[in-house]
Amino acid sequence: MPNALLPRYPVPSLNVPLVGGGCFVLGASPGERFDLIVFYRGLHCPICAKYLLELERLTPEFNSRGVQVVAVSSDDETRGQEMSDKVKASGIRFGYGLSLRSAQQWGLYISASRGKTSIGIEEPALFSEPGVFLVRPDGTLYYGAVQTMPFARPQFQDRRHRFRDRQGLPGTRRIYGRSLTEGMPWLS
Repeated sequence: MPNALLPRYPVPSLNVPLVGGGCFVLGASPGERFDLIVFYRGLHCPICAKYLLELERLTPEFNSRGVQVVAVSSDDETRGQEMSDKVKASGIRFGYGLSLRSAQQWGLYISASRGKTSIGIEEPALFSEPGVFLVRPDGTLYYGAVQTMPFARPQFQDRRHRFRDRQGLPGTRRIYGRSLTEGMPWLS
């Protein structure tokens, strides 16, 4: 069973190498308002790639609001680079080599390989499941969400669907649940 992190309390340390060089050390150079840490399953996960594409699209908006973004997995450097290339990362920094022990300290679930995924990429023997965390500059937890599988992750931006009502008038309707950005003062 993973650890439960507590809001307003310090989060575990995080020190991972970055694709392209350097390291991400949580707290060494925090975002003005938050660090947004997105733990993803790895290159083998097509749902992670889609999720990270959306994050890449929104990263300039996060940055403009004082939020530093990093995506982290337990993949090795080669697979981390491949995922970075796959999402054409220019805003997201990609960390790799997350130890399973560190993943557990962050409250992430650990899964075992079931072979090749639907996109034909072999899963690592063991890997961490997704998690999304907002960490304040003082190193305390503001928001956290973990999943046991790649589905039902918090959305980065509210989704609305355009439609026409019975009288033919245009309108919008929410098609997903609450988003990560909805109602948060740091994005208002």
